[in-house]
Amino acid sequence: MSTPGSTKTQTTRFISGVVEGFYGRPWTMEQRTELFKREQKWGLNSYLYAPKDDYKHRMYWRDLYSPEEAEQLIALISAAKQHNVDFIYAISPGLDITFSNPKEVAALKRKLDQVKEFGCRSFSLLFDDIEREMCAADKQAFSSFAHAQVSITNAVYQHLGEPETFLFCPTDYCAVYCTPTVPLSSYLNTVGEGLLPGIDILWTGPKVVSNKISVESIEEVTSVLRRPPVIWDNIHANDYDPQRLFLGPFKDRPTELISKLRGVLTNPNCEFHPNFVAIHTLATWCKANTEGGQRDVEMGDEEEDLFYSPQKALTLALTEWLQEFLNTDQPGGPCLKARLKKELSDEEPMQTDMGEGSYVPGPGDNPLYTAEPLTLEDLKLLSDLFYLPYEHGQTAKNMLQELDWLKNNSVAATAGADQTGEWCSRAQQFDDMCEAVVQMFNRLSNAPNRSILYDLYNYICDIKSGVGLARSYIKNLGGRGRPSAQVITRDPEPWMFRGGLSGEFQRMLPGHGNRDLFRHPPMTAVYTIRPYCPDDKVEVQKIFSEMQGPQMVQPPLMCDSLSAGEISPSPQCALVLEDDIGICGYALALTDAKPAAAKIQRAVSDSVLKDFPSLLTVEVLPRVTDPSPAERMIGRLLSSIRSSGSRGAFCELRESDQRMIHFYTTLGSFTPIKTSGLPQDIIAMGTSL
Repeated sequence: MSTPGSTKTQTTRFISGVVEGFYGRPWTMEQRTELFKREQKWGLNSYLYAPKDDYKHRMYWRDLYSPEEAEQLIALISAAKQHNVDFIYAISPGLDITFSNPKEVAALKRKLDQVKEFGCRSFSLLFDDIEREMCAADKQAFSSFAHAQVSITNAVYQHLGEPETFLFCPTDYCAVYCTPTVPLSSYLNTVGEGLLPGIDILWTGPKVVSNKISVESIEEVTSVLRRPPVIWDNIHANDYDPQRLFLGPFKDRPTELISKLRGVLTNPNCEFHPNFVAIHTLATWCKANTEGGQRDVEMGDEEEDLFYSPQKALTLALTEWLQEFLNTDQPGGPCLKARLKKELSDEEPMQTDMGEGSYVPGPGDNPLYTAEPLTLEDLKLLSDLFYLPYEHGQTAKNMLQELDWLKNNSVAATAGADQTGEWCSRAQQFDDMCEAVVQMFNRLSNAPNRSILYDLYNYICDIKSGVGLARSYIKNLGGRGRPSAQVITRDPEPWMFRGGLSGEFQRMLPGHGNRDLFRHPPMTAVYTIRPYCPDDKVEVQKIFSEMQGPQMVQPPLMCDSLSAGEISPSPQCALVLEDDIGICGYALALTDAKPAAAKIQRAVSDSVLKDFPSLLTVEVLPRVTDPSPAERMIGRLLSSIRSSGSRGAFCELRESDQRMIHFYTTLGSFTPIKTSGLPQDIIAMGTSL
């Protein structure tokens, strides 16, 4: 397998830092300069300039920068150098470039030459998020889209003098985009074989937003690319959902990856100030050394990495971030107010009611409002409420679990003393958690650093409102308050809904909620239906025995011999149902029911067998509360029976088995069959095919 030293000199540094690569309003020049200071302070070394909404980076990539724009970029590149940060200029020509046109290649070189004149020495070509179809001219010149990209990238790289840092972003930049797989991707193999060895390749991991990035997955893509990738990490990106913000730590990337990568760049939240945690924790991760570092003795038992604890890294970041919040030398903060007060004092005094001192409330008056200072616990709560794309923080999980329990056990609020006591106690705990959110909001709202607050304000307002609705709902369930306007009624106010039109579209589409992070019991589980195989016989027999219940003297059903394995199902007529625990149901059929009838010496009239010659049985365990998996099994089974030429199928049920009688009845296609010779407590139901 390739190693960093196989394509770069051993002295080449590990690329670590930030990519400004999101969709939306780019950061300001002042914010980028502040970023460089932080990177230098925390030990990061790179900044990739790739804002999607900089027109001359993407949409109008051919256009040269104006003198005013050039002045800004020159200042920015200079600021990066002052803080030992490698400024990597990226350009995205893939929306409309004609690869085979020499004028287009010349335009691309001319644009990058201009940026090089600004003092930039590191570059990147990005071909992400574009159409894969080539124009007619390119199809004649190149055998594939990958060959076209490789050709122009190599040409630009050599034109620029083969810079020490030159990054390439492929169109298939994550595993899910690779067809059929990463090792077998013709696109990725062409890129790996064709790109010159000095060019590094960006990669986001298994997905666009990867939950976890394993060592094995990196070794796999490294083999295909013929070089270790640079991770473009979207774990903190939020440009795909304007209602989400991510303040959790950099995690689920083992530090063992450090020696197997060329670098890691985080593409974080669109808002600048909330990225303090994302960048700070990445810096902590980058400092971990799996070969010479010391084991982190403070990590929790749940941590698997010996050299990096996400929770400890988060606490370090939040502790330092707290000082930023309390920085009073900010626009609108107390420092500014003090300066304004001093300036006013130098001028003529304003007309005031002389003689009146500061207001002091009387014994029965409201006390003066005082803003309590923000605490580290407030920031930990904030992080828990806005954690990571695939995970809520612990406090958020606790609140959701308590709300779910209180809803599902609301009858306990009016039941016996013991039940009422538990419900009320847990309701009070939930209310305390809601109050903590409100107090956190109040302290954040009064923090001196208004710049950070304004980046957070929409998010914390939204969560405060959502928590308030849940709080009122639980209070009403427990009879602790009068009916509130906050509880959803037939005439709710517009501010009570989340998501607007987008939310309504989602609720109307199938599968809504499948990506909810809080997995509560009523949610549909994931089931797999597959063909029955001989190894399943024992599990099917176990389910059959369990659903039979206590052995009683009762006449057998025709399908019992099928479920018990005494008679084998017909070919293509046997299915099993699995969930995350194991086999939880089955569907078996005989295209010809006569062997089963003979097995128990059941007399079945010829007229019945003429219309319903096939026999089937379906059984699922009680833990399968969703009827749709059993319905899908029935549908597939009937399709197989129909393919055999059968005119119809029937099943036998006990009158006491109301669960399965209800199931077959609600299917709509099964109806009772009148047939003689059935024991008293057995009924038959059939369907025509």
